[in-house]
Amino acid sequence: MKKRLFVTGLSGFVGHHIQSHLNRTDSPWELLPAASPYDLTEPDSLAGLWPHLPDAVIHLAGQTFVPEAFRDPARTLDINLTGTLNLLQALKARGFRGTFLYVSSGDVYGQVAEPELPITERQPPCPRNPYAVSKLSAEFLSLQWGMSEGWPVLVARPFNHIGTGQKDSFVVAGAARQINRIKQGLQAPQLEVGDIDVTRDFLDVGDVVSAYFALLEKGAPGQVYNICSGREQSIRSLIEQLADLAQVQVQLVQDPARLRRADQRRVCGSHQRLARTTGWTPEISTQQSLRAILSDWETRVRQE
Repeated sequence: MKKRLFVTGLSGFVGHHIQSHLNRTDSPWELLPAASPYDLTEPDSLAGLWPHLPDAVIHLAGQTFVPEAFRDPARTLDINLTGTLNLLQALKARGFRGTFLYVSSGDVYGQVAEPELPITERQPPCPRNPYAVSKLSAEFLSLQWGMSEGWPVLVARPFNHIGTGQKDSFVVAGAARQINRIKQGLQAPQLEVGDIDVTRDFLDVGDVVSAYFALLEKGAPGQVYNICSGREQSIRSLIEQLADLAQVQVQLVQDPARLRRADQRRVCGSHQRLARTTGWTPEISTQQSLRAILSDWETRVRQE
């Protein structure tokens, strides 16, 4: 008998990969569909959402784009914090007692000095934008709920993830789209970029998803877990690898509209706590990720 899993944000980038993970693996979990359309900011829409109680919930849904959080911080807090509260209250009203995995973000750490790298969960969070504030606030709320209600609550802090199906507002997806447009003769061989001489900790979305399932099975309640590759890569190097794989010669041109000067020049996380607790390790190489992303964008550009 499979266990029932409810996932918010199932229609998003990571949600699609959760569905494909369950379709292609012999998982002990099956997705519990929502009984009706819902909006986390509308509490009334959450009543009667579960015809059967889920055994676990992965709370993925949220406003995830940092520039949008600066444009409309109130809306971001409404979705990410109040939306989480509405979900927790609706689950409580329905009698939920299962595992609740809150998906936060590595962005909650804020600016971390280079001697403090790699970033572990012992690093004090210091959010530097409204998005990160909303995620950290919802972390605290979820963990408090676990203590008060006796639910097993876990927090995941994924760092940058890449993969097929991602919006081109994210840097690697945006570069892959432009490279395919150049290859298909739809734009000049110039790639518009922002600040690409920073390093980030990139992980394939497939590895992110497998980490979520590892946490559902073996994570310790009340704990926070980084989900990351454990290595830093410059955005420039990823773009150059994409161009090499596509066999396209490009000139990188800095676009002032894309230039958000990053205070944090280097990011590298540690996944040691996650590995020790669950045995999870990343399995998808950067080359595998980039090949899949290029192939995905080749199709999407043809359909534009």
